[in-house]
Amino acid sequence: MTYAEPPLREPDLPRTAKVRPTALRTGWTTGACATAAAKAAVTALVTGVPQREVEIGLPAGRRVRFPVARCEVHAGTSAEAVVVKDAGDDPDVTHGAELTVTVCWRDVPGLRLDGGPGVGTVTRPGLGLPVGGPAINETPRRMIGQAVAEVVDLAEVGVRVVVSVPRGEIMARKTTNRRLGILGGISILGTTGIVRPFSTASWRASVVQAVHVMAAQGERTVVLCTGGRTERAARALLPELPEVCFVEVGDFTGAAVTAAVGDRMTGVVFVGMAGKLAKLAAGILMTHYTRSKVDLSLLGDVTAEAGGDPDLVAAVAAANTGRHAYELWEAAGLLGAAGDLLCRRVRQVLLRFAGNAVTVDVAMVDFAGDRVVASSGRWAA
Repeated sequence: MTYAEPPLREPDLPRTAKVRPTALRTGWTTGACATAAAKAAVTALVTGVPQREVEIGLPAGRRVRFPVARCEVHAGTSAEAVVVKDAGDDPDVTHGAELTVTVCWRDVPGLRLDGGPGVGTVTRPGLGLPVGGPAINETPRRMIGQAVAEVVDLAEVGVRVVVSVPRGEIMARKTTNRRLGILGGISILGTTGIVRPFSTASWRASVVQAVHVMAAQGERTVVLCTGGRTERAARALLPELPEVCFVEVGDFTGAAVTAAVGDRMTGVVFVGMAGKLAKLAAGILMTHYTRSKVDLSLLGDVTAEAGGDPDLVAAVAAANTGRHAYELWEAAGLLGAAGDLLCRRVRQVLLRFAGNAVTVDVAMVDFAGDRVVASSGRWAA
């Protein structure tokens, strides 16, 4: 089956993100801040001493310290701590948010994690979180659990942790949460604990610079990854390549490919997840969320081409997110076939954009970044 090739588009950056006169400053995710607040509150509950600073571990192993804006102990039965989010130079609506965690003892061992006011509730599938539960993503959940376990033995002691964000519902109005079915507040996010300003002109420049650096070292293949998890998967796929070959492009795939062609690279490898791949397959080379969205009708077409029945095609075309489409494919046993087709479409887009000046391979990984689930042909899932 053939399909109409999409027009190639590289949308401009949001006006507010175009100019940065100084070097970029990284910040902390809501997940890292909630983790720090949770550890401070649990420590205060155990010791009876309000905490003014706390140290936590990030997923990559780095230890960092956070100031605690407020910490109180209530009669030895509960404690509360607040860590204020610093998003660095990222234009983040949650900058300055007061990540507030209240903790108390439970009668049964283990950790119970709940969302309080200002933390959104998941109302639709496709986000990798239980419908009806708080919008606290997998990595922050794990980080909070590990931080609490540094203070108490959760095999022996029970702790309830409630994460709240004052004014979170107001902040959420400036996000895509409602469209995704996250209602009542913001999401507690982050896969590394660190906010890198992917959405700024300076980040775009840093992507181009990274390609130039590897070219100057004589490398001929650039591996484009969208973030930390995809980079981990890419390194497992291509262990023979040196570290300099792996570039986190964020939203700037087009800029990276243009730089690769200009530096006379011979090969481009793109490793991503379903949502970014769907945008690229639609011909969108700058995938900032304010300038593009997942084309679910395209994913419906891919489903049909892969042999999905009409009900599945309709379900994918009406999916909540690219991840939801992925889950529908997986449940129907069609993930490999549909994913391979999607990767091949992305490959064709990148080849056209590059003027066929480089070879292109594309791989789709699962949402943990643990395994390849589809590819344009180079790797077997």
